Formats: sequence, C-alpha cells, structure tokens
Amino acid sequence: MVDFDALKNKASELLNEHGDKIDQGAEKAGEFVKGKFGHDEKVDQVVDKIQEATPERE
Repeated sequence: MVDFDALKNKASELLNEHGDKIDQGAEKAGEFVKGKFGHDEKVDQVVDKIQEATPERE
C-alpha cells in the first residue's frame, strides 16, 4: 500500500531544499517551449504559477 502522507512530506522537503532549482528549470523549460511553439503569454502564465508554488528565497 502506498503511504501518500510520506510521499507528500518527501515532496515538501524536496521543494523546500531545491525550490530555486525548480524555479530555474521552469524558466528554462518555458523559454524552450516559447522558442519551439510560441504562445509566449500562456507559457509565461504557467511558469509564473510554478514559481508561485515554490517557497520564497532570500
């Protein structure tokens, strides 16, 4: 049986530890998608949502 609470906790830990890398990866992926397919405004909205979900960095 899958322990979803443990998975959620592990995901939260990783997000807190590596949120800056997730933000950078989202930005890089967004630039790639915009270059390949366009839709700049929609891609920017998705990237913004991802970056809003990661913890703030100082």
